[in-house]
Amino acid sequence: MKYIFLFVMGMMAVCALGRTQVVAHRGYWDCEGSAQNSIRALVKADSIGCDAVELDVWLTADSQLVVNHDPSIQGIEIETATMQDLAEVRLKNGEALPRLDAYLDSAMALKIDLVVELKPHSTPEREDLAASEIIRLIGERGLTDRTTYISFSNHAVKYFADCTDNPVYALTSMAPAELIALGATGADFNLSSLRAHPEWVEELKALGLPINVWTVNAPTDLQWCLDQGFDFITTNAPETLLQLLNQ
Repeated sequence: MKYIFLFVMGMMAVCALGRTQVVAHRGYWDCEGSAQNSIRALVKADSIGCDAVELDVWLTADSQLVVNHDPSIQGIEIETATMQDLAEVRLKNGEALPRLDAYLDSAMALKIDLVVELKPHSTPEREDLAASEIIRLIGERGLTDRTTYISFSNHAVKYFADCTDNPVYALTSMAPAELIALGATGADFNLSSLRAHPEWVEELKALGLPINVWTVNAPTDLQWCLDQGFDFITTNAPETLLQLLNQ
């Protein structure tokens, strides 16, 4: 019953938006003064009118959450490092490696939604700890209604689905029926997966599951996704996608 409720709420939200939503992949980082997964990239994505920003989250050895895509940064493994170990790390634009709490503090002053990706960790227990802390930090800042959770880890997807009423998308190529069994409320597929399985698109639409496609950058690919009527497009070229939507 819970999953039926989530499907209905998810589709109501998508319908209310009225057009394909623009998700800035790791923020709007391909511009002056920005960097991937930086707070500047978050602010820039909001400033140009993106609907959401995707960010990647890791748990450190001392149970702190940081925003970064890769499992390591500048030769330091994040899962086995402490915040003290990471204190001197700087992003391409000079920012310190963002802590999730600071990132969320900045998001509070903006309008943009959040697509929070929990990266697969070394154990299910660490994923549970990370997910529970993410949920707590987002709730404390009043950002729950603006947040979607995604992960490549099926375990993390199930955890978010069981512990929240938020949209939860699986970053995996699996048939729609398998997504439902996992507890996902939407599909988050690579562009190549959707082109290889066009039947999934119709199945997902028939089931009322929203579709996000990633990471789409070329104008021709972006237009193809728009023509398919996907609900969300995650892109490194948000300005290009916004221009296509406005034509």
